[in-house]
Amino acid sequence: MIRKYLTITTLFILSLIATNPGHSALQIEITGGSESGLPIAVVPFGGAMPVAIENIIATDLARSGRFLPMARSDMSERPTRVEEVSLSSWRDVEMDYLVIGRGQPVTEGWRIEFHLIDVNSGEELIGHSVTARERDLRAAAHRIADLVFEKITGIRGAFSTRIAYVTEYRRDDGERRYVLEVADADGYGPQTVLESSQPIMTPTWSPDGRQLAYVSFEGRRSSIWVQNLQTGERYRLTDFLGINGAPAWSPRGDKLAITLSKDGNPEIYIVDLITRQLKRLTRNSAIDTEAAWMPDGRSLVFTSNRSGRAQIYHQGIDESSARRLSFDSPYMAGPTISPDGEYLAGVVAASGGFYVGLQNLSTGVLRIISTQGQEERPSFSPNGVMLIYATREQGRSVLRVSPVVGEGHQTLRLERGLVRDPAWGPFH
Repeated sequence: MIRKYLTITTLFILSLIATNPGHSALQIEITGGSESGLPIAVVPFGGAMPVAIENIIATDLARSGRFLPMARSDMSERPTRVEEVSLSSWRDVEMDYLVIGRGQPVTEGWRIEFHLIDVNSGEELIGHSVTARERDLRAAAHRIADLVFEKITGIRGAFSTRIAYVTEYRRDDGERRYVLEVADADGYGPQTVLESSQPIMTPTWSPDGRQLAYVSFEGRRSSIWVQNLQTGERYRLTDFLGINGAPAWSPRGDKLAITLSKDGNPEIYIVDLITRQLKRLTRNSAIDTEAAWMPDGRSLVFTSNRSGRAQIYHQGIDESSARRLSFDSPYMAGPTISPDGEYLAGVVAASGGFYVGLQNLSTGVLRIISTQGQEERPSFSPNGVMLIYATREQGRSVLRVSPVVGEGHQTLRLERGLVRDPAWGPFH
C-alpha cells in the first residue's frame, strides 16, 4: 500500500495579503518529506468554521519534522466526535495518532472541541475545548497544534510564537525601502515595526518578547536601537563612530552583547541596559562579531577570523581568552545556540556554497541541514525543534524553516523584494 502524506509534496500554498501598503504578499508552502515522522491524521473539523483549522494544525505538525500528517484525500472516514471513530480503520492505514474536532458558534465567536487519540491503544490523550473570536481562529489552531505536539513528544510546542525579519523593496518612484516586520511563526499576519529609507539589520528579541533590538542606519551611520513592540516607543542604545552592530539579548534580558569598532577593531562588548555601562569582552587583532549567549548567561559564542578564516569561538563573560569550537568546515559564522545548549548552528562553507550547519557541542559532529547553498544566519525556535534562516530559491529571496530532527521544510516567499535576518521570538 502506498501512503500519501502532506509532507511528501507541496502541502499548502496560502496567499497572505497584509493590510499595510508596505507589506508584500507571502506565499507559504511545505515541501520535502521524511519517512521517520510519526503518522498522524488530522481529520477535517466539523461545524463549518470559516477557517480550516485542521490544515493549520497539520501544517504546524509537519513543519516540526516529527510528524507525517495523512493527506486528506486518503481519509476514507472523517469522524468529528469520539463515538464516530473506528480504531480498526485507522490501524489498517497505519496511523499512530488521530486528531478530530468540531466547532460550534457561541456568543464569543467559536467553541472548538478537539480530541487526540492514540490509535494503537485506543486511549484518548486529550479531550479539550477552546473558545476563540473568528479573527483568532488561526491562533486557536496553533494552540491546538502546540498541545498535540507537547502531549506526544513531551516538548513544548512553539507554533504560537512569532518571528521578526527585515524586508527590502523598491517603491514605484525607485526609492529603496527597508521594513522590520513581526509575524506569526508560520508567516501569517505580518505587522510593521519600523520602515525606513536606510538599512535595518539583525533584529533580536528580548526574552519576554516585548522588545526588539536592531541595527538601523538612520543618519547614514549604524546605531543600535531598542523598541517596545506594544507601545512603539524606542531609544538609541549606541551611536559610536564606526561599527555598531549584531545585538544579542542576554537570557535574563538585562544586557545586550554587541559589536563595536569604536576603538579601531571590531570587538565584542556587553552593555548593561540599566546602567548603560560597557564591558569589553574580546581583545584581539582579528575581527570579532556576531555574538550569541549560552543559555546560562555566563558565556558567549561569536564569530572570529583569528585563525585565518571565520570560525566560532566560546568565551566566558569573566574570562580573558576564547576557545575555538568549530573545526569541521573551513568557514563557520553567524552562530546561534539551541535553548538547551546542546547544539550550535551557523553558516558553514561546503560543496561550493554556504549552508546551515548544526554542530553537537558534546560530540563536535557537524551536520548540514539546508539544501540551497545560499543560506544566511539561522535562528532556533524557542523549543529548539526548528531553525529559520534566509536563503535564495529559484532566484528568489525566501525564508525557510527546517526541522532539527527529520526532513522537509517550510518556505515563505514574498511577491516582491528581499527578505533577510529572521529571528524567532520566545514563548509568550
